[in-house]
Amino acid sequence: MAAYIARRLLLALLSVWVISVLSYAIIQLPEGDMVTAKINGLMQSGVAVNMELADNLRAYYGIDQPLFVRYTKWAWNMLRHGDLGISHHYYCSAAPVERSVKEVIGDRIQLTVALTGFTILVTWSFAIPVGIYSAVRQHSVGDYVFTLLGFTGVAVPDFLLGLVLMYVAFAFFDQSVGGLFSADYLDAPWGWGKAYDLLKHLWIPAVVLGTSGTAGLIRVMRNNLLDELARPYVITARAKGVAAWKVIIKYPVRVAINPLISTIGYLLPSLISGSVIVSVVLSLPTLGPVLLDSIVQQDEFTAGFIVLVLGILTVLGTLISDILLVIVDPRIKFTGR
Repeated sequence: MAAYIARRLLLALLSVWVISVLSYAIIQLPEGDMVTAKINGLMQSGVAVNMELADNLRAYYGIDQPLFVRYTKWAWNMLRHGDLGISHHYYCSAAPVERSVKEVIGDRIQLTVALTGFTILVTWSFAIPVGIYSAVRQHSVGDYVFTLLGFTGVAVPDFLLGLVLMYVAFAFFDQSVGGLFSADYLDAPWGWGKAYDLLKHLWIPAVVLGTSGTAGLIRVMRNNLLDELARPYVITARAKGVAAWKVIIKYPVRVAINPLISTIGYLLPSLISGSVIVSVVLSLPTLGPVLLDSIVQQDEFTAGFIVLVLGILTVLGTLISDILLVIVDPRIKFTGR
């Protein structure tokens, strides 16, 4: 196992390097650059701008240099000094001073990780038991009810569900659903009170983000378990008088859960990148809105780093899923062709 993990880590480092090159290059694809967006904002506010000012800004930010030179500086500063660069779009509230990327995404990364982890916990805790029940009680009333809910969850867009929940909460319960904190805890330091307030607000975006994923996982778990329950080893175990719960849980469930574990590779980044619209609708202080604004404003350091984080999560999730598959399914080995 150690040799396998070492080889995968080396491949992961190579993959992360390739992802960093691609992510930085993709941000440069739209026409114009960060200075263009900044100048457009100045012109809309009535400030006269000439080409000399634009050239000076490009020289100041280093945008006039070749792409590979800018990437090399960005990657070197990030690896050696932990310097992620300066965000040209987000400013300090007290004065129009440019902020570092670390400062912009610092708190948002923590909240994004909390929301993503809670969403995965809710999704798996609900999808696996319901999928097992639907397979064991095939064609029962409960199976049909969960099937209807599953197809509904897949069909309804996440942002539309968020809007419906916001309307229901405000119209019938006189409560505001948006955000992750109450007004009293927005700028408060972290403590037990703020953590508890976060938990009170966390379940609504978790339900919105996890609905479609939960519905899909239920269908996958149900169909795979139905295939396994028809295998000869299950029929033989039942004929020998093995307890019903043991026949189902010990072997068929461990095999049927394999596709769910394989989805970890894209589940982690999809909850961040796929929550952009939901985060905007629910006013969530996560990485989604920052990524959207950075791409629109061509803030290359902020957008490039967030895209790189998504790639790292994909590589990390794939490695975790491969290791978990070996632990769960004894038929899978680290060695061999």
